[in-house]
Amino acid sequence: MDKIGIFGANGRMGLALVEACNLAVDTQLNAAFVRSSSELRDTPVRAKQPCADENLIFISEERVSEHTETVLIDFTLPAGMKRHLKVAVENKLPMVIGTTGLTAEDMNELKAASQHIPIVFSRNYSVGVNLLLNLVQTAATKLADEMDIEIFEAHHRNKIDAPSGTALAIGEAIAQAKGWDHDEVARFDRTQVEEAKSQNEIGYSVLRAGDIVGEHTAYFATMGERLELTHKAASRLTFASGAVRAAKWLKEQPNGLYDMQDVLGLK
Repeated sequence: MDKIGIFGANGRMGLALVEACNLAVDTQLNAAFVRSSSELRDTPVRAKQPCADENLIFISEERVSEHTETVLIDFTLPAGMKRHLKVAVENKLPMVIGTTGLTAEDMNELKAASQHIPIVFSRNYSVGVNLLLNLVQTAATKLADEMDIEIFEAHHRNKIDAPSGTALAIGEAIAQAKGWDHDEVARFDRTQVEEAKSQNEIGYSVLRAGDIVGEHTAYFATMGERLELTHKAASRLTFASGAVRAAKWLKEQPNGLYDMQDVLGLK
């Protein structure tokens, strides 16, 4: 039986992860962590997520050390994730991380921590999105150089980071296939630029509205034709199920930094 602990278990994504653990075969949700100051601490998880085991309660994240042989999953904000990462390293517990909006310094912390514990970090845990990353690389290498490349993404009104981590992952995959430095070719704002678009750049467009779970499209366009590769998510359970799949896979891996492409065997 694979044991899993969830940080931020009371949030939107946390509750989706609780459901995904309940649906997964041979998986036990061992701990549902919340901040020590949370009013939900020591209350039944079932009150927030009906599918949860009736004996499961929200507990303080300070009790991580009580849960050995547990794979931790974290989709919280960067500050919380870094705090949890330190605890995971101290207790030698594998960790699946889906936090977005990380800086280069944050990524260096992940790499350093992966020398002590196995970590899966991915900007998106959807199986479909990870297949999309492969498809955009194929398109980038097979299509003519005069193609214009643009990325559009849409999310709910409460998403803070923009472009989304998934949109950036798509752009980075394309840049890698083209042999470009992503930071040099990425264009996030054209309002101050008075020149025609170059074919040696990747433009990003963002929409924030309502309750959109997540939509991403990579456009490859030239005169007379346009290829659109799109992924649309209808439920957070899509990402949660992928994260649980990653946690079950990670349990048997040596220390190191992995991504969802490793989990799915796409590399």
